[in-house]
Parts: sequence; structure tokens; C-alpha cells
Amino acid sequence: MRGPRAAATIARLRSLTTSWTSVVPVLAVVLLAFTWGRDLPGAVVVLVTLVLAGAVLAAVHHAEVVAHRVGEPFGSLVLAVAVTIIEVALIVTLMVDGGDKSATLARDTVFAAVMITCNGIVGICLLVASLRHGTAVFNPEGTGAALATVATLATLSLVLPTFTTSKPGPEFSATQLTFAALSSLILYGLFVATQTVRHRDYFLPITRQGEVITVDDHAHAPTAHAALISLGLLGLALIGVVGLAKGVSPTIESGVAKAGLPHAVVGVIIALLVLLPETIAALRSARRDRVQTSLNLALGSAMASIGLTIPAVALASVWLSGPLVLGLGATHMVLLALTVVVSSLTVVPGRATPLQGGVHLVVFAAYLELAINP
Repeated sequence: MRGPRAAATIARLRSLTTSWTSVVPVLAVVLLAFTWGRDLPGAVVVLVTLVLAGAVLAAVHHAEVVAHRVGEPFGSLVLAVAVTIIEVALIVTLMVDGGDKSATLARDTVFAAVMITCNGIVGICLLVASLRHGTAVFNPEGTGAALATVATLATLSLVLPTFTTSKPGPEFSATQLTFAALSSLILYGLFVATQTVRHRDYFLPITRQGEVITVDDHAHAPTAHAALISLGLLGLALIGVVGLAKGVSPTIESGVAKAGLPHAVVGVIIALLVLLPETIAALRSARRDRVQTSLNLALGSAMASIGLTIPAVALASVWLSGPLVLGLGATHMVLLALTVVVSSLTVVPGRATPLQGGVHLVVFAAYLELAINP
């Protein structure tokens, strides 16, 4: 009897080991419930960091399961929107907490997301794909439409407030903020409709001969039941990622302060943590020569970050006290303009070499350098 029991125990342990992607999201949410709003000692911070890393990897796994079931571009849209909705909830929560630094929180977070996605993720994906496959190929029609939407949203929401005169400082008046919020929602909704319905083929991966890849044959598609389970676990994992990132932020803040760095560095670090699932998913697609999927993730995340954050903070400003500073400074406006120009030149040919990837990464490095040493 001992033999069969031992074999059964070993089988259960192996099953538990292979199902870690199901266990970690639940563990992350449980740990979040016990640590939310508390000062964490060093040992707990280490545990939170380990679980946070596991939740990131689990989120990527479940996002890929859902993406494989529903196909592109729906799969990348699911991950981008899910991350952004939770990120927006985190921003509003931090703004409700108040404090002098909450006035620029939405602006700094959105701009960090734009720079990370449009330069960091795009750059590393183009570099990896072109080094691995010779050149990185993608659909310029869909990518160009996404880039145009990101550029318009960023200019309307982050640049114009610096130059308006209805209120002193880089702020919108109530009417202007309402217009920016409605414009963001309309443009984002129009883009999603274009991406998923009317011109879906513009956002599908293509072969080196320019043919659209409509079927992903690298593995059998999961069942609908498995995809629904992964969708739920994806939500739990993302809640854990964002919430645990918030939990370790005091430790990050104290470390940044001790190092004598500007407080804006904290926002960059938190944004990097929150965007890790999308970064890893985009890199995996680039390695498989599905660069269009990588660009869908990157530009879709930038677009969702602006298109959902600005309306949310506009609504929250009704009951929040204090100013809402959205306008960028001169240095960041230069970086945004450079990003738009470089991205346009990258998109137009529909293919990229390691040079284009390197250019985007240099712009991203400049953003990080100026965040550390403004």
C-alpha cells in the first residue's frame, strides 16, 4: 500500500509544481490583503518582491493562453486594457490619499508609461526580432494608426495644458479637462473598433512576404473553459502585481531618497514593475517573429494608459481637493516630440533593422538619465 500512496503523493506534488501559475496569482492577492496599507519590515519586503516576480510571470502565461484562444489582435488588447484599468485604479487610490506630490502623479505615471512602451518595449522588441531574424517586419498601416492615436492623445492631454491660459500653471480648466477626457474616450473607443472589427487585418502579424498570418499554429488553441480560467487568474495576477508594487513603494521611496535621487524616479520604477507583464509578453512575440503583436502590446498600452487615465482622473477631480497638473515641462516635451518623430520614421517602411531598435533604446535611456539627473 505504501508504494501506491507514495506514487500518488509524488504525482500531487508534481501537479502542484506544474500549476504554479495558478497558485501564485491567488497567493499574491492573499499577501496583498495582509500587507495593504502597512509598514513592511525588510524580510516581508523580500517575500513581497519574490511573489511580485512570480505574479508577473504568471500574468504573462495566462495572457498568452487567452491571446491564443481569442487570437490577435484581441489577445494583446486584453492584456493592455487589463493592466491599464488596474493601473488607473492605483493612480486614483494614491490621489485620494492626498499630499503635495499627488498633483503631478497622473501626469508622471502616464508619461512614464508612454516612454517605457513607445521607446523601451518597442526598442527592445525591434532589436531582438531583427537580430534573431535579420529584419523585424510588421504592418505599417495598423502600427501607423496606433502611433497617430498615441501622439494625438499625448499632445491633447499632456502638452496643451502647459500652454492654456484659462488657469495659471500647467493645468486645464474644468471645461478643458472635460473636453480632453471625452476626446480620449472617443479616440480610444474608435481605435479599438478599428483594431478589432473594421480593419482587424491591419493589426495581425505578417510574413516576410507581406502576407497576413491569420492562424497561429505554434500550438493547439486552449479550450474555452481553460481560457476563462486563465482570464480570471490573469486578473488576479495583475491585481497582485500592481498592489504589491504599491506595497513595496515606501521601501523604494526611502531607497531613492537615501541615494539623493529625484522623487520622480519612484514613479519610473513603479511603472517599470507594472509594465513588466506586457514587456515579457512582447519580447516573447518578438522572438517568435510576431513583431506586430509586440507593437500592438506596446502602443496599445500607451494608448490605454492615456485614454483611460485622463477620463478617470477628470472624474476623480470632482471630489478631490488640490490641483491636477497635467502639462509637461520643456524637457519632457522635447523627449515626447523626439519619440513621435523617431517612431514615425520607424513605422513608415514596415520593417526595421537593429539600428531602429537601438535608436528607440537610446531615447529611452535619455529619459531615464534625465529622470535621475534632471
